[in-house]
Amino acid sequence: MSEMIEKLQFYFTFPFVRYAMIVGLLIALCSSLLGVTLVLKRFSFIGDGLSHVAFGAMAVAIVAGLTEKMIIILPVTVISAILLLRTGQDTKIKGDAAVAMISVGALAVGYMLINLFSKSANVAGDVCSTLFGSTSILTLTKGEVWLCIGMALVVITVFVLFYNKIFAVTFDESFAKATGVKANAYNLMIAVITALIIVLAMNLVGSLLISALIIFPSLSAMRLFKSFKGVIVCSALISVICAAAGILVSILFSTPVGSTIVSADIFVFVIFSVVSLFVRRT
Repeated sequence: MSEMIEKLQFYFTFPFVRYAMIVGLLIALCSSLLGVTLVLKRFSFIGDGLSHVAFGAMAVAIVAGLTEKMIIILPVTVISAILLLRTGQDTKIKGDAAVAMISVGALAVGYMLINLFSKSANVAGDVCSTLFGSTSILTLTKGEVWLCIGMALVVITVFVLFYNKIFAVTFDESFAKATGVKANAYNLMIAVITALIIVLAMNLVGSLLISALIIFPSLSAMRLFKSFKGVIVCSALISVICAAAGILVSILFSTPVGSTIVSADIFVFVIFSVVSLFVRRT
C-alpha cells in the first residue's frame, strides 16, 4: 500500500497528471448533471450521436493539420446538436432515426478521411486515441485545461441558474409549455450544453465511451433515490468518485484511462442495483 501511495505522489509531481485529474473531475461532474435530464427525457443516445459528430470534426481537423482542433470540433458539434434537436422534432424523421443517421454517417466519414488524407504515420493510433481516449487526457496543455475549466463553469452555472426550468421541462414538457415555460428554448439549451460536454469528454474517455459517462452515474443513482435533486446529487458524487478512481487506477496499473473510468461506473451500477433489490424487500 505504501508503495502505491509513493508511486502516486511521484506521478502527481508531473503537471500533466494534475491536469488530467482536474479535467477528469470537471468532466465527470458536468456529465452527471446533464445525464439525469437526458436519461429521464429518453435522450440518452444523443450523446452517442454527438460524440461521433465530434469524431468526424476531429478527423477534419487532423487532415487539415490544425494544432488547435477545438476551432472545428466545438462549433460543428454545437451546430449538430441544434440540427439534431430540430430534425428529431420532424414528424418524418423521428428522434432515434436522426441520432442513428448522424451518428453512423459522421463516424464513417471521419474514419474515411483519416485513412485517405492523414499525414500521420500512426493512423491506427490516432483513431484509437480519439475513439477510446487512451492517451489524449495525458497530453493536455495548460491552455486546454483552462478552456475545460471555463466550459465546465459555464455548464454548471447554466444548470444552477435554470434548475427549476430544466426540472419542469424534464418531467412534463406539455405542462411546462402550458405554464408559459419556453420548452423548446430550454431543450435547445440542453442540446447545446450536451455538445459542450461531449467535446470536453472526448479527451477523457474518447468518443465511443462518452454515453457511458453520461448514463451510468444517473442510472446508478436512480436505483436508490426517487427525487430529482437526490438523483442529481448522488449521480454527481458517483461520477466524480469513479472518475478519480479510474484515473488513479490507470496511473498505478497502466490501464486505459477512459475504459477504466467506465468500468468503475459499471461496477458501481451493479452494486447499486444489488443494494436496491435488498432495499425493496425490506
